[in-house]
Amino acid sequence: MAKEIENPCISVCQLSGDLCVSCGRSKDDIRQWKRMKRPEKMAAVQRAKARLKGLKKSRG
Repeated sequence: MAKEIENPCISVCQLSGDLCVSCGRSKDDIRQWKRMKRPEKMAAVQRAKARLKGLKKSRG
């Protein structure tokens, strides 16, 4: 069996609108995580990383 995709949650939930500024996931990604298949989780993690990178750039 393929390696499980690790949940990017760091247990410091801080929602700003539809986005968790701690892990970078959207509310939909957070809600659907347990039902997602591996490719969906991989895509959600990549989106989260991109969002966090963008947040860091905008903060300085």
